[in-house]
Amino acid sequence: MAPVIRIRIDFADNVHVGPGKVALLEAIKSTGSISDAARSLGMSYRRAWMLINSLKQGFSEAVTISAAGGAGGGGARVTSFGSSLIKQYRTLEREVGRLGAQRLTDIVPHVSAKASRSEHAGKRQLAKKIIQRSEKIS
Repeated sequence: MAPVIRIRIDFADNVHVGPGKVALLEAIKSTGSISDAARSLGMSYRRAWMLINSLKQGFSEAVTISAAGGAGGGGARVTSFGSSLIKQYRTLEREVGRLGAQRLTDIVPHVSAKASRSEHAGKRQLAKKIIQRSEKIS
Protein backbone atom coordinates (compact mmCIF):
# COMPACT_ATOMS: atom_id res chain seq x y z
CA MET A 1 0.00 0.00 0.00
CA ALA A 2 1.41 3.35 -1.04
CA PRO A 3 -0.03 6.62 0.18
CA VAL A 4 -1.67 8.89 -2.39
CA ILE A 5 -0.58 12.48 -1.97
CA ARG A 6 -2.80 15.15 -3.47
CA ILE A 7 -1.59 18.69 -3.71
CA ARG A 8 -3.36 21.99 -4.07
CA ILE A 9 -1.48 25.11 -4.98
CA ASP A 10 -2.75 28.37 -3.54
CA PHE A 11 -1.28 31.08 -5.75
CA ALA A 12 -3.27 33.85 -4.04
CA ASP A 13 -6.59 34.33 -2.25
CA ASN A 14 -9.20 32.52 -4.37
CA VAL A 15 -6.62 31.37 -6.94
CA HIS A 16 -6.19 27.64 -6.40
CA VAL A 17 -5.19 24.72 -8.59
CA GLY A 18 -5.62 21.15 -7.45
CA PRO A 19 -6.35 17.68 -8.78
CA GLY A 20 -9.98 18.43 -9.70
CA LYS A 21 -9.26 21.49 -11.83
CA VAL A 22 -6.29 19.83 -13.51
CA ALA A 23 -8.31 16.68 -14.27
CA LEU A 24 -11.06 18.90 -15.72
CA LEU A 25 -8.54 20.70 -17.95
CA GLU A 26 -7.17 17.33 -19.10
CA ALA A 27 -10.68 16.10 -19.83
CA ILE A 28 -11.46 19.26 -21.83
CA LYS A 29 -8.24 18.74 -23.75
CA SER A 30 -9.24 15.19 -24.65
CA THR A 31 -12.96 15.77 -25.30
CA GLY A 32 -12.99 19.30 -26.74
CA SER A 33 -16.00 20.16 -24.62
CA ILE A 34 -16.70 21.35 -21.09
CA SER A 35 -19.93 19.36 -20.89
CA ASP A 36 -18.30 16.14 -22.17
CA ALA A 37 -15.37 16.68 -19.82
CA ALA A 38 -17.72 17.17 -16.87
CA ARG A 39 -19.69 14.07 -17.82
CA SER A 40 -16.51 11.99 -18.08
CA LEU A 41 -15.60 13.00 -14.52
CA GLY A 42 -19.09 12.50 -13.10
CA MET A 43 -19.37 16.23 -12.45
CA SER A 44 -22.23 18.57 -13.26
CA TYR A 45 -21.79 21.03 -16.11
CA ARG A 46 -22.45 23.86 -13.67
CA ARG A 47 -19.65 22.70 -11.37
CA ALA A 48 -17.25 22.33 -14.30
CA TRP A 49 -18.16 25.78 -15.60
CA MET A 50 -17.59 27.27 -12.13
CA LEU A 51 -14.16 25.65 -11.88
CA ILE A 52 -13.13 26.88 -15.33
CA ASN A 53 -14.49 30.33 -14.53
CA SER A 54 -12.43 30.45 -11.31
CA LEU A 55 -9.31 29.69 -13.38
CA LYS A 56 -10.31 32.39 -15.84
CA GLN A 57 -10.66 34.90 -13.00
CA GLY A 58 -7.47 33.78 -11.28
CA PHE A 59 -4.96 34.10 -14.10
CA SER A 60 -4.15 36.88 -16.54
CA GLU A 61 -3.75 34.26 -19.30
CA ALA A 62 -6.69 32.16 -20.49
CA VAL A 63 -6.55 28.46 -19.66
CA THR A 64 -9.37 27.56 -22.05
CA ILE A 65 -11.06 29.10 -25.04
CA SER A 66 -14.72 28.33 -25.69
CA ALA A 67 -16.74 28.56 -28.87
CA ALA A 68 -20.50 29.08 -28.70
CA GLY A 69 -22.70 26.20 -29.82
CA GLY A 70 -25.09 26.34 -32.73
CA ALA A 71 -24.88 25.20 -36.34
CA GLY A 72 -21.08 24.91 -36.31
CA GLY A 73 -21.10 23.20 -32.95
CA GLY A 74 -19.40 24.56 -29.93
CA GLY A 75 -16.63 23.35 -27.78
CA ALA A 76 -13.67 24.32 -25.73
CA ARG A 77 -9.97 23.90 -26.02
CA VAL A 78 -7.12 24.23 -23.57
CA THR A 79 -4.71 27.06 -24.38
CA SER A 80 -0.94 26.72 -24.38
CA PHE A 81 -0.94 28.39 -20.96
CA GLY A 82 -3.52 25.85 -19.75
CA SER A 83 -1.38 23.01 -21.12
CA SER A 84 1.63 24.45 -19.32
CA LEU A 85 -0.38 24.65 -16.10
CA ILE A 86 -1.35 20.96 -16.46
CA LYS A 87 2.23 19.92 -17.21
CA GLN A 88 3.78 21.86 -14.35
CA TYR A 89 1.15 20.66 -11.88
CA ARG A 90 1.61 16.99 -12.89
CA THR A 91 5.41 17.30 -12.70
CA LEU A 92 5.19 18.81 -9.22
CA GLU A 93 2.66 16.15 -8.20
CA ARG A 94 5.03 13.34 -9.27
CA GLU A 95 7.97 14.93 -7.47
CA VAL A 96 5.99 15.47 -4.26
CA GLY A 97 4.61 11.92 -4.53
CA ARG A 98 8.10 10.43 -4.77
CA LEU A 99 9.35 12.49 -1.84
CA GLY A 100 6.26 11.66 0.21
CA ALA A 101 6.62 7.93 -0.45
CA GLN A 102 10.24 8.10 0.74
CA ARG A 103 9.39 10.09 3.87
CA LEU A 104 6.41 7.93 4.84
CA THR A 105 8.00 4.48 4.58
CA ASP A 106 8.04 4.11 8.37
CA ILE A 107 4.39 5.17 8.70
CA VAL A 108 2.76 3.09 5.94
CA PRO A 109 3.10 -0.29 7.72
CA HIS A 110 1.00 1.12 10.58
CA VAL A 111 -1.99 2.13 8.45
CA SER A 112 -5.14 0.31 9.47
CA ALA A 113 -7.20 -1.10 6.61
CA LYS A 114 -10.59 -0.37 8.15
CA ALA A 115 -13.70 -0.41 5.99
CA SER A 116 -14.35 2.94 4.35
CA ARG A 117 -17.42 4.96 5.23
CA SER A 118 -20.21 5.12 2.70
CA GLU A 119 -20.98 8.76 3.57
CA HIS A 120 -18.03 9.86 1.43
CA ALA A 121 -18.77 7.56 -1.51
CA GLY A 122 -19.49 10.37 -3.99
CA LYS A 123 -16.26 12.20 -3.26
CA ARG A 124 -14.33 8.94 -3.40
CA GLN A 125 -15.75 8.14 -6.84
CA LEU A 126 -14.69 11.53 -8.22
CA ALA A 127 -11.30 11.23 -6.54
CA LYS A 128 -10.90 7.77 -8.07
CA LYS A 129 -11.65 9.13 -11.56
CA ILE A 130 -9.19 11.96 -11.02
CA ILE A 131 -6.48 9.53 -9.89
CA GLN A 132 -7.16 7.21 -12.84
CA ARG A 133 -6.92 10.12 -15.27
CA SER A 134 -3.64 11.33 -13.75
CA GLU A 135 -2.18 7.80 -13.90
CA LYS A 136 -3.04 7.55 -17.61
CA ILE A 137 -1.21 10.79 -18.28
CA SER A 138 1.83 10.16 -16.06
